[in-house]
Amino acid sequence: MGDQKVNKIKGKHTKARFTQHLLEDLKALDYMLKNNLFEDDTIRIGAEQEFCLVNQDWRPSKKALTILKNIDDPHFTTEIAKYNLELNLDPVVLTKNAFYKVENQLTDLLQKAINKAALAQNKIVLTGILPTITKNELQLDYMTPKPRYYLLNKMLKELRGGDFRLHIRGVDELNNVHDSVLFEGCNTSFQMHLQIPSHDFIASYNWALAISGVVLSMCVNSPLLLGRELWSETRIALFKQSIDTRKSSYVLKNQEARVAFGNNSWAEGNIVEIYKNLIAQHDNIVTKTISVNSLEEIKNGNTPKLEALCTFNGTIYRWNRVCYGVTNGKPHLRIENRYIPSGPSIKDEMANFAFWVGLMMGRPKEYDTMQKVMDFRDAKANFIKAARYGKESLLFWDNTYVSASDLLLQKILPIAKSGLQKMNIDDQSINELLGIIEERAKTQTGAEWMVTNYRKLLKNNKPDDSLQILTKSIYDFQKNNSPVSQWRMLRDNEKLDAKKNTEVAHIMTTRLFVVHKNDLASLATSIMKWKNIHQVPVESKKGKLVGLLTWKHLLKFQEKQKSTALNHYFVKDIMVKKVITVTPQTSIKKAVTLMKKHQIGCLPVIQKKYLVGIITAKDLIEASYA
Repeated sequence: MGDQKVNKIKGKHTKARFTQHLLEDLKALDYMLKNNLFEDDTIRIGAEQEFCLVNQDWRPSKKALTILKNIDDPHFTTEIAKYNLELNLDPVVLTKNAFYKVENQLTDLLQKAINKAALAQNKIVLTGILPTITKNELQLDYMTPKPRYYLLNKMLKELRGGDFRLHIRGVDELNNVHDSVLFEGCNTSFQMHLQIPSHDFIASYNWALAISGVVLSMCVNSPLLLGRELWSETRIALFKQSIDTRKSSYVLKNQEARVAFGNNSWAEGNIVEIYKNLIAQHDNIVTKTISVNSLEEIKNGNTPKLEALCTFNGTIYRWNRVCYGVTNGKPHLRIENRYIPSGPSIKDEMANFAFWVGLMMGRPKEYDTMQKVMDFRDAKANFIKAARYGKESLLFWDNTYVSASDLLLQKILPIAKSGLQKMNIDDQSINELLGIIEERAKTQTGAEWMVTNYRKLLKNNKPDDSLQILTKSIYDFQKNNSPVSQWRMLRDNEKLDAKKNTEVAHIMTTRLFVVHKNDLASLATSIMKWKNIHQVPVESKKGKLVGLLTWKHLLKFQEKQKSTALNHYFVKDIMVKKVITVTPQTSIKKAVTLMKKHQIGCLPVIQKKYLVGIITAKDLIEASYA
């Protein structure tokens, strides 16, 4: 989530000072470009690995800070949620054994984290979205207690003008209002960096945009969120919507989201022009105390850090982000690939890395000027289609539509291979890593494996149990570090080793039939008969629970009226108004006690006065708690 040492904008003068530094940084960047001050004779690669922490029940942990303290290594840092951490790998010069070096360091550092997590009864899982995340883990008490995260949440909400709205439609549909940026914490990625010569930056950046669709189509790994089957790479929609600060308006404004594919056109000029476009489109939301002037630093013979520009850039989330940095006292430019998910295994991540870097370095000459060969909107459409449908996408390339798999096998993989050969990467690395990508195209991606097995598990398990089994299976396969293309299908009778569900949220039913208090009673009872349910919650127009309609009270009402006819009655005439409820965090043991004490067959589950589920005697029996 960027620099931790940032501050809230307090008044116009604070904002003005920071803005002035931002403008000075642009001038300094332009000066360095014109005077060839960038390190252009060396190409380096680097990466950031985000990972999930789970407890013994395969659910999100809250122990990130404890584990981070025990790891005690500057390569590791926090993420916005208490169940995520990030490790930053050292930059490596792109030469013969570069990917072996990256893989070895990544393996060693992750093993260090695994060992420390085990001491806290936690495990590490690499996946784009952890399947077992529920709405419970999206509340503010799961936010990492650091000022930057609370400040970011506050500022983004103020810009938005209220709560965030999430609406993603795939095979299932997720429509939700949430009061924090913590949905962003569901996203876990493997961010890849490539240093680019300053004289080739615009051509490389446009090429990075052009290939994003086909690269993503082979790397999708995040099809599930809150038990819903959504996009092949749901992170793309989730991240954009979870921090979308745009306000609704009666005017059709051309507003650009903070998370976006690009500026709606190919880049031109140089990197300064890219930054100018970003500054013109987005308000700054944080400041930082800066004591030096970047232009004066250059005049004094020093390399400026461009702190204002980097701080601003850290609040704009392009899927291909342009970056400025300093290594060994020399400035450089790089592109950060932010759209690749974490996992499914270290070997898969290294294949993704080699695939992308090979493509970037192998760019054919005819693609040096993308404006001449491809419309920007075709590149953007390819990216969205890949996020939705993975390798089943139909992509537009060289003025024709072709399946993602065919495009990869026929045109894209040869380019990636030539790029790696150009950088003298050893043949064994090339064949192994690109072979993994090719095998995925012919067999299965991480998203396909997850969807197929989740559907299979649902036939014999409740959704929550299925998600636990799925998470455990991902963990087991990752221990062997085998590519996802080789992962076997789960058995039909796959079960958890032992029942570890302790809260109502783990066994409640969330796909509900509800009625409204002003509905005809005859309609409500008809629905109950059609769906063979004995109780149905009653909601207000705003979705708040106002009552409960049950067969038991219906029969009592008919007996009292001495009639079975309900044509002249409404639900509000019959429903129970004083309803005993629980929250998702209520223990199952307490729920059982309440149902026995009051001799009732169900308990509506409420969160912030809104109905989120229901737990019935049948749920308890199926989960072996009654």
